[in-house]
Amino acid sequence: METTPTSLWETPERRALRQLARDVVAKEVAPHVGQWELDGELPRSLHKTFADAGLLGLAFPEAVGGSGGDSIDAAILTEEILLGGGSGGVVASLLTHGISCPHVARNGSPELVDRYVRPTLAGEMIGALAVTEPSGGSDVAGLRTRAVRDGDCYVVDGSKTYITSGVRADFVTVAVRTGGEGHGGISLLVVDKGTPGFTVSKRLDKMGWRCSDTAELSFDGVRVPVGNLVGEEGSGFLQIMQQFQSERLGLAVQAYATAQRCLDLTLQWVKDRETFGKPLAARQRVRHEVARMARRTWEARTCTRAAMELWLATGDAVTEVSMAKNTACLACDEVVDEAVQLFGGMGYMREAEVERHYRDSRILRIGGGTDEIMDEVISKRLGL
Repeated sequence: METTPTSLWETPERRALRQLARDVVAKEVAPHVGQWELDGELPRSLHKTFADAGLLGLAFPEAVGGSGGDSIDAAILTEEILLGGGSGGVVASLLTHGISCPHVARNGSPELVDRYVRPTLAGEMIGALAVTEPSGGSDVAGLRTRAVRDGDCYVVDGSKTYITSGVRADFVTVAVRTGGEGHGGISLLVVDKGTPGFTVSKRLDKMGWRCSDTAELSFDGVRVPVGNLVGEEGSGFLQIMQQFQSERLGLAVQAYATAQRCLDLTLQWVKDRETFGKPLAARQRVRHEVARMARRTWEARTCTRAAMELWLATGDAVTEVSMAKNTACLACDEVVDEAVQLFGGMGYMREAEVERHYRDSRILRIGGGTDEIMDEVISKRLGL
């Protein structure tokens, strides 16, 4: 199915980017996803492969080792990974630098940029972002992991959970409490893997995103140099909030790209699959269900792209981004569910790609801010 082109998404440079991404995904991702799902993680070499192809730092400035593009370029890569037979887990794990590095790239010292951002965008290191805690998720201002200044170090104690790439990560950008209660007491610290007292306390087993390693992290008297502070002390909450819009748009892109992939797979299935002597597509009910899938996919893509363009143009599209995330993720849930239904018994089998997308899609309405949190943001922005 062809998408409606817009000037920002269909420039010659971005068409070339799309083709490059499509070629790399076909060779380096699609043939291996099944095994990675069984392994529970991606090979580290995949990061280097994408970096060498110029695909890893698309939305990062050239000054920090990126390609100098923006969120549209990153979205095109996400689309092609999913449209080419990849998975939500591949997107989450391969592109985890999209949440672990922006704070450091934007607010970190030149030393931190050189030590963490450049090697990560070169595919030589893997980073993770650790905000969520066992005691709470969306309540960032209530986090409890504490960092107490002791000479030229901070001493960190606490735990984090649901950390994407937490098992493989070489470093973690950690939200800690350096001050009093509330959002004003939160800071960001970069913690190296192998630092005494910092451990992966548990590898988490998930419904979906199976090839994306996810961990629970423990900090027990971890001494972190003061130089690893990202930005000013007490600025962590603002940094996290600034990055949330990008993360939410990224999840919305995953949602509409997953829906499009399931629509594409379903279109071919209903043409090929015969029951009672006729292809499924010969039945009006089936045709209408596929039509609704196409409509919901188009709505999700159009809404998300509009919100992203507004955000890039103005820097302030909190309402629209929140609406786009909920619209796209709910649409994706409906489309993948109908895809499994139309595939019938085959759709319930692990060998069917739509089965994987069915499991993977469910996290999209939770990560980066739940449906309920998004609705609360929207209602407050409406003055309620």
